[in-house]
Amino acid sequence: MANLRLLIPSMRGLIAFEAAGRLGSFTKAGLELGMTQSAVSYAIKALEDDVGQRLFERRHRTVTLTSAGRRLHGDVSRGLYQLAQGIAAVRTKPADDVVTISVSTAFATLWIAPRLQRMRTDLPDIELRLHTADRDLDIASEDIPLGIRGGRPNNWPGYECARFAVEEIVAVASPSYLDAYGVPDSPKDLLDHHLAHLDEPYRHAATWKDWLRSAGVNGAHRVRGMRANEYVAVLQMALDGDAVALGWRHLVDVFIHNGRLKKVTPHTFRPGNGYYVIWPKHKALSETCRNVRDWILAQDGRSEDLASITGA
Repeated sequence: MANLRLLIPSMRGLIAFEAAGRLGSFTKAGLELGMTQSAVSYAIKALEDDVGQRLFERRHRTVTLTSAGRRLHGDVSRGLYQLAQGIAAVRTKPADDVVTISVSTAFATLWIAPRLQRMRTDLPDIELRLHTADRDLDIASEDIPLGIRGGRPNNWPGYECARFAVEEIVAVASPSYLDAYGVPDSPKDLLDHHLAHLDEPYRHAATWKDWLRSAGVNGAHRVRGMRANEYVAVLQMALDGDAVALGWRHLVDVFIHNGRLKKVTPHTFRPGNGYYVIWPKHKALSETCRNVRDWILAQDGRSEDLASITGA
């Protein structure tokens, strides 16, 4: 990056310029900033020399921005406001109250987002920062305290973990899809339905072939349908009534409870994995991180009021 000290003029001059342009007076700007009128005038003259443009038309007792001044004033006002907001946020929100957690896009969108209001109520003093990535990060090397991962405990040497959900996969479709194409009588009938497939490029994920074989269906190799490399897109196909999708229960239970999706057969595939909160073994968790971890773990016991999450 270029040297900002050489590119950005004096902050004193920018602040004086913003106030004078907003108030239309060097004198009023001086009163607001605790500067003399001559000090404001000097700071703005130095800014004009720096940018090589006259920024004000000076008249008796009033000043007005030139066309160049108006253009610069808008940018300076926005920049100073954003800077002030950032500083205020740091002052009023201690870093210890911000908890970063590494999650997949699907988990952020389908599990955390519907529960954000509940979390704000339960943990009002904690700000959650979601770090989403295509691949599962080594959160210790990235200095991220918590992560959500699917698999088994021996998948993460060097980490502690606590399970909050068992991996259970069901076939789901929208009521509009089932009205249009009918409810299958058995898992085998799904071979004749429109199926939405997940082509997961980085994380292991069960496929329709896996699910159908677990249901004892011969000919599972014949499955066809629409494909996407992001689970949110796959589930959206089901929500839109375009296809039947595999539904990971911890992600789709909200939609089943509010009626936007239905299980299309009673069969549930349980590969033997789980979903875990993980954290580095050799780095103590702060109290706020422990609170977030424990809140996530407690949600499995609150499935009875899932419908209330979305107001259904």
